[in-house]
Amino acid sequence: MDALYEVNGTLDAHVRERLLAPNFWHLATVGPDGAPQISPMWADLEGEYVMVNTSVGRVKERNLRRNPSVSLSHHDTGNPYDRVEIRGRVVRFVEGEEAERAMDRLTQKYIGEPRYPWLLEGERRVMLLIEPVKVRRVVGVEPFRDGVL
Repeated sequence: MDALYEVNGTLDAHVRERLLAPNFWHLATVGPDGAPQISPMWADLEGEYVMVNTSVGRVKERNLRRNPSVSLSHHDTGNPYDRVEIRGRVVRFVEGEEAERAMDRLTQKYIGEPRYPWLLEGERRVMLLIEPVKVRRVVGVEPFRDGVL
């Protein structure tokens, strides 16, 4: 298998296609003690931003309000050696009706239902808009940095 290694700060057509499809992404945040926290997430695009949705009060939401740095990763289920990482920062936390509509849009995309069926009484949704800073795609074995080998 030929190795492919690309790094840039934009969402190219291939990465956008992955975000538009109902693929699961892993979202990594940093906790107050510096430890990583990872959650599988539904994701989509909102203009040039990556969009995910969670609830106010979740660990990832609290982590991101304190430190907006985030990393999302995804691997192709047909070829787990084809993977993408998006590093960025949350630039907007959107609550209220707009966040609820975004969650319903994700629900339609991922499970084909018009409304999010697991909303708990009193739960408040928050849409997170992530600005990509570094986008990396690796197919095959990731190369070493220059000077390592």
